[in-house]
Amino acid sequence: MGMGTFIDVETGENEGTKELTEPFITQEKVAAKDEVEFNEISNKGTIGMVVLSTAVAVCGSFSFGSCVGYSAPTQSAIREDLKLSISEYSMFGSILTIGAMIGAITSGHIADFIGWKGAMRLSALFWITGWLAIYFSKGALSLDIGRLCTGYGCGVISYVVPIFIAEIAPKNLRGGLTTANQLMIVLGATVTFLLGSVVTWRTLALTGLIPCVLLLFGLFFIPESPRWLAKMGLHKEFQVAMQKLRGKDADITQEAAEIQDSILTNKSLPKARMVDLFQQKYIRSVIIGVGLMVAQQFGGINGIGFYVNETFAAAGSSGKTGRIAYACVQLPITFLGAILIDRAGRRPLIMAAAIGTFSGCFLTGMSFFLKSHELLLDWDPMLAVAGVLIYIGSFAIGMGSVPWVMMSEIFPINVKGVAGSFVTLVNWFGAWVVSYTFNFLMDWSSSGTFFLYAGICAMTILFVAKFVPETKDRTLEEIQASINL
Repeated sequence: MGMGTFIDVETGENEGTKELTEPFITQEKVAAKDEVEFNEISNKGTIGMVVLSTAVAVCGSFSFGSCVGYSAPTQSAIREDLKLSISEYSMFGSILTIGAMIGAITSGHIADFIGWKGAMRLSALFWITGWLAIYFSKGALSLDIGRLCTGYGCGVISYVVPIFIAEIAPKNLRGGLTTANQLMIVLGATVTFLLGSVVTWRTLALTGLIPCVLLLFGLFFIPESPRWLAKMGLHKEFQVAMQKLRGKDADITQEAAEIQDSILTNKSLPKARMVDLFQQKYIRSVIIGVGLMVAQQFGGINGIGFYVNETFAAAGSSGKTGRIAYACVQLPITFLGAILIDRAGRRPLIMAAAIGTFSGCFLTGMSFFLKSHELLLDWDPMLAVAGVLIYIGSFAIGMGSVPWVMMSEIFPINVKGVAGSFVTLVNWFGAWVVSYTFNFLMDWSSSGTFFLYAGICAMTILFVAKFVPETKDRTLEEIQASINL
């Protein structure tokens, strides 16, 4: 599923590359300029407001994860209580991604008009409306309206939160703080999975309100992104926000000047249109970006994730036990992936992840195949659980985050905004297709469904080997030059 882009659309700077995963404490090898900047922040200012602002923003990330994780533990109970058909529940599960597509398309314009804080407030209001609609639902229509609203909030927040964090954070802290976005998405899904094992589906919907309220409340105490304020010509507010974020004793003169210069530079560039992406000089970058998103989504993640409870039950395993194991696997492996991305490199990590997702899907498909032929019946449930857990672990370590990071690295500065919107739309469209068709595919053939996903994962390996360059430890200019060779 789409987890969020790492593109600084306000300045055109790349916020998803090496800087996003730099360690909190720099090594002695860094450039002298970076040491001076870091020491100035450490000695003359504080990062308390940056940490607080990040903590508030990732309440939105947690809410995103809660929405994604809601349908898996509630499928049986909702279908039984509201007498929903498989088609009606498939619509409920997948309509979140339709709302997210709408949110992704409109998020840039919304953030430009009302700011990053305003966009986060809007997301929280849509989430609150959606969760209440689900809680009071008496039939499929109100369920779908509620799910659509929560999806819209997810689409907006997936764009806004990583950019907001990247814009407020000092350079040498940006990496560690930005990874909190992905970790909180996974944590939100994990907590929802686990709570769904002990509370009713209506109560679980009410728990989704908690991070939304915290987000709304917290936004009153943090500043707006200085870059957005500068872009809007609010120079006094820009200076106040910068001082709050860096500390009252920090010297913000140089950083403020750099931000102003970058905004002027970005404004001088021609405004890109969607059709410009298909020019020869951009087409290979588009193929790589779209290909990675297609590989991420059509490998089955949203079908498996949204309906994992029923998948385990269909394999003859305990849905509750499997769901808990699924939830517990995600968080630590996502954290491990964040550590490895700048050490192992993007290309090796996504290749290893694709091999793992292929293996997981193949094992799960084999378990259903053996069960349908009444072979090794005692082993089939364990094989299915093992396959799904291998799949989820492999996805978490690379397939979930690496496509988003690479997307922010491969596009030139003047097309990053429109390219990011296009690739995000492709991602959410793929999420809708997979989440809507999963139950129908499982009715057609459980083993065939997972063998189909395994085939797509195998093609991902070939695609990465043929088209995707390594971007680790390379400047943007070097990356784009290698793509256009």
